[in-house]
Amino acid sequence: MDHLRDLPADFTWGAATAAYQIEGAVAEDGRLPSIWDTFCRVPGAVHNGDTGDVACDHYHRWREDVGLLRELGVGAYRFSISWSRVLPRGTGAVNPAGLAFYDRLVDELLDAGIRPFVTVYHWDLPQVLQDRGGWPARDTAYALAEFAGVVGSALGDRVGDWFTVNEPLCAAWIGHLEGRMAPGERDVTRAVPAAHHLLLGHGLATLALRATLPAGSRVGAVVNLSPCEPATDDPADVAAAARADGHTNRWWLDPLHGRGYPADMVEVYGVEPPVRPGDLETIATPTDHLGLNYYFREVVTDDPDGDLPRARSVPVPDATHTDMDWEVHPDGLEQLLTRLAEDYRVPRVLVTENGSAWRDEVVSGTVADLERADYLESHVAAAVRAVGRGVPLAGYFVWSLLDNFEWSYGYAKRFGLVHVDYDTQVRTIKDSGRRYAKLIAEHAELTSGG
Repeated sequence: MDHLRDLPADFTWGAATAAYQIEGAVAEDGRLPSIWDTFCRVPGAVHNGDTGDVACDHYHRWREDVGLLRELGVGAYRFSISWSRVLPRGTGAVNPAGLAFYDRLVDELLDAGIRPFVTVYHWDLPQVLQDRGGWPARDTAYALAEFAGVVGSALGDRVGDWFTVNEPLCAAWIGHLEGRMAPGERDVTRAVPAAHHLLLGHGLATLALRATLPAGSRVGAVVNLSPCEPATDDPADVAAAARADGHTNRWWLDPLHGRGYPADMVEVYGVEPPVRPGDLETIATPTDHLGLNYYFREVVTDDPDGDLPRARSVPVPDATHTDMDWEVHPDGLEQLLTRLAEDYRVPRVLVTENGSAWRDEVVSGTVADLERADYLESHVAAAVRAVGRGVPLAGYFVWSLLDNFEWSYGYAKRFGLVHVDYDTQVRTIKDSGRRYAKLIAEHAELTSGG
């Protein structure tokens, strides 16, 4: 893969996870429930009634998992911190045992030569804060800033790379508009305020982190984006694609970059965001990097009687689809990276998640997941093409290190470079993990002149 030579020599290769999806130990060492612990108990909310109670048991097996990272040869690990473990009541008293877990994890990563990238909020809001109003309530944004200050103060001497919130689209739209994620609401009059307070929380958390972190640390948000294309040339479909783009992309990117909320989308939702003086300036606080999570594009048709934003995704004929039924479309990653550089002038971007689910099986101690390996190579190639077009891309993180609890899909979908047997917790590096390790080694050789 000679094109890897076009990536910077200091390009960051990583793998990503999230606390609730892997840690388990939901009632140990002072941790209290999050909204996902609650949502998992709602009949029919999660496939097979699965929960994150045990997940990958990472809370007890973290040394083994750091060893897997080392074996894969990755230079960085992106993980999130369980809010309910560190601040069990959402605000106020810190739980020393919860914070100590992340202290040990960071030290182990550094001893292994692996750079930690911390995500402060990855959807696991403490249930006590949900009981006080959740993300539709403004106070939750200030609570996030308090949480960020706590973990920044504790870990900032060793962690230089931070993300405030992960995929606010999912927390706001899927959690409060579609009801398919915690807290499982379907109310646009709560979804729009939730979206605003997630973005406000990002801005406030950025300021809180900057107040605690040493000079040279990097802070930013993580957004999940999709190219949105009309299914036909019909003007109604073209307009639907514009709405889909507003819903998925512009609603988040515009305020983060000082443009405020898109007026066309405020009209679509019929709900004004609860903006107070100074909010938009806080949301647009300059950041050091932006994380892009990319999985699929949206090809849409007009759906005037459907759910907001009145645009329905349609299948792409003859396309390859993953086990999530998502189209494999690596060109979309190049397209989004280029858009971030050209339209939003992002100074530094990382692909913080990119990956695919397939129906993996362990046969004679191996997992021959050729589809995932090919997916990785094709998407890395797309990222390299974006760098060739001037995109300031600094790193790429595979989702995910481990098969894990995949939210409302439970344990039915496997994204990992490492297979997890949930009955025994045995880990098996898949062929895709070996291919990723080889790709990382090839890049190192090519850029070192070897």
